[in-house]
Amino acid sequence: MSTTEKKAASSAPSATQPSAGNSFSTLPLNPATLANLVQLGYLEMTPIQAASLPAALAGKDLIAQAKTGSGKTAAFALALLDKLNPRRFAVQALVLCPTRELADQVSVEIRRLARAEENIKLVTLCGGVALRGQRASLEHGAHIVVGTPGRVMDHLARGYLTLEALNTLVLDEADRMLDMGFFDDIATVARQCPPTRQTLLFSATYPEGIEKLAQQFMRQPLTIKVEAQHAKSLIEQRFYEVTRANRLEAVALLLNHFRPASTLAFCNTKLRCKELVSYLQAQGFSALALYGELEQRERDQVLAQFANRSCSVLVATDVASRGLDITQLEAVINVDITPDPEVHIHRIGRTGRAGESGLALSLASMNEMGSVGKIELYQSHESVWHKLEELTPTGKGPLLPPMVTLQILGGRKEKIRPGDVLGALTADAGYSREQIGRINVTEFTTFVAVQRDIALEAMQKLNAGKVKGKSVKVRLL
Repeated sequence: MSTTEKKAASSAPSATQPSAGNSFSTLPLNPATLANLVQLGYLEMTPIQAASLPAALAGKDLIAQAKTGSGKTAAFALALLDKLNPRRFAVQALVLCPTRELADQVSVEIRRLARAEENIKLVTLCGGVALRGQRASLEHGAHIVVGTPGRVMDHLARGYLTLEALNTLVLDEADRMLDMGFFDDIATVARQCPPTRQTLLFSATYPEGIEKLAQQFMRQPLTIKVEAQHAKSLIEQRFYEVTRANRLEAVALLLNHFRPASTLAFCNTKLRCKELVSYLQAQGFSALALYGELEQRERDQVLAQFANRSCSVLVATDVASRGLDITQLEAVINVDITPDPEVHIHRIGRTGRAGESGLALSLASMNEMGSVGKIELYQSHESVWHKLEELTPTGKGPLLPPMVTLQILGGRKEKIRPGDVLGALTADAGYSREQIGRINVTEFTTFVAVQRDIALEAMQKLNAGKVKGKSVKVRLL
């Protein structure tokens, strides 16, 4: 624990981490909400939910530290929904997120959890979308706003968004927002919230800015920390020694040996990301890069392709990958060792989720051994080392993803829904449900994954047919 963290923990009450075996029925939630949780498969609270929900439901301010994928969204969503008055058409809860992708994920999760309530209206406010449509949504009356700091500030400055009725402010992935330089933006938004509101701050790590936020904008926050360790039995960690000359080649060796269907490869710099993607593509791999400077349109395409399993390898920096929630991730490769052992834990924790086994493969050169030592101390066990010479190709032909992405020009603006696309491919084009993968509808475009062997034909059939009664333009990504 850092000095800053010790200081913050000593200045505020603290909570011990209960066991994960707690039932949601032990919480003071209404019966309809509890029934909805059962329907959604929420049977037991995760450690962060068990530690934070009783205090959050009691109205206390919280600083909760837990890794991505720990169930924190449900923790703050249930708390803010519990205080909501559906008959009052005013913004009563505001969730600030670092990125548009995370805001979209949070919005989807809150809507699922709000199904038990009366007609709860939620509006997502992020950049890359015209202000006009968002303003109209706010004018129709919203109970909950989820958004990025910059776009929320835009709406506040123009008077489109008012926060007089706000009773809950949530700062999700606060450390990531601080990394991105949003401290002043968060402060500007917080000052426009009623002083009597409840503030719930969730963060994976504990940088100094968190304490500064707490001192300025929170009332005697309860500090909760849930350990970021992962079950050793689910994630197999292997380390390989490399040199500057063979690092990129080593990534290809790992992919050809283990042949994971879906791999997230972490690099410490944007330059390394670009080098590795170019190298892997030249070797015949389906690889894409994700780093901070990508335009939103490019970012959407990359994420859609990786999430729907039509790209085998996503090469990313830590900053760009925060907030991603990719299911069925078979392997994580640390192309560069991070100097921060907590970041290492967050990286490898992307695999081995929901009871699935995962593979964490780390490449280290001699000058990175100090960082490996820090990771060993943090995890309280020695690294397991293997030799690159053990790696031999285990499959025939190139490692190709099982799906291909089709991009349909048209999205929510054209009132296209996933069911419309599925109907066009099954009822009209004659494909089975099993041949169609994930369908992701964004504001202006729709991404649909189809099995590789039908991709070209499916594109042609969609271009010749109709979606929601209208002709559409479709291309292969």
